[in-house]
Amino acid sequence: DSGVTHSVETSTAKLHDSQVWDALLHGEETSVWADKGYVSAEREAAFKAPGKIWGVMRKAPKGSPMHPVDAQINRIIAMVRAKVEHPFRVIKRQFGHVKTRYRGLAKNRAQLFTLFALGNLFLVRRRLIS
Repeated sequence: DSGVTHSVETSTAKLHDSQVWDALLHGEETSVWADKGYVSAEREAAFKAPGKIWGVMRKAPKGSPMHPVDAQINRIIAMVRAKVEHPFRVIKRQFGHVKTRYRGLAKNRAQLFTLFALGNLFLVRRRLIS
């Protein structure tokens, strides 16, 4: 909607994103947009409700190609998810953050919180000026 980041969750590199699923959601979401790593029948059932959108990429059944309708749905989901990637573009291109600078999670977490806060200001700078 606004394009700004509302929360940041950091973890070690050995922890998969899907293992911090609950920490990524604040409970008031009307839609969830994620990649195939988050696919789970339990997660989908827990999120399904009237007025809520489950925008998680579809997987092909094992041993068979993806259905063309599912491929088209994945394209649509990818177009929506592209907006989520804009704060990462700002952090990487405008601020030059491509690698972690510190050893240890605490300092890297503090740096990422700062970068995302500044990235939010960068993304809404025109609205703030006017």
